[in-house]
Amino acid sequence: IPGLVFALGCAAAPWPRPTLYEELDGEAGIERIVSELLDRLAADERVAALFDDIDAGRFERNLNDQLCSLAGGPCEYTGEAMRTVHAGLGISEAQFNAVVEDLQQAMDAAGVPFGPQNRLLALLAPMHREIVENPR
Repeated sequence: IPGLVFALGCAAAPWPRPTLYEELDGEAGIERIVSELLDRLAADERVAALFDDIDAGRFERNLNDQLCSLAGGPCEYTGEAMRTVHAGLGISEAQFNAVVEDLQQAMDAAGVPFGPQNRLLALLAPMHREIVENPR
């Protein structure tokens, strides 16, 4: 019988991996990331001007919802398509990269481990072609 117990123990399903949403500490964690990011964007001379004429509250809500939704959380992003929002802004490759850098720093400051950071960045990466006007 001890062999049977061992065999059944090995056949058990593996411990479920947390979702990215859970790894980001849910809605509270995403709100920390977004708050950190907004502070960094406002202080970053490479991109701060891009955010001068926006509705900051709406931007924050939409970004929270977008990251939450992308991470598999219960939120629904109801903002406009990325291509529509960024059309005509002339966002350069350098500015896009600056925002990504600021996001990485915000996630570090919010205590997000490296693995979940990479998973979130991988979900955001396809938006590059919708945001940068003249990609390489």
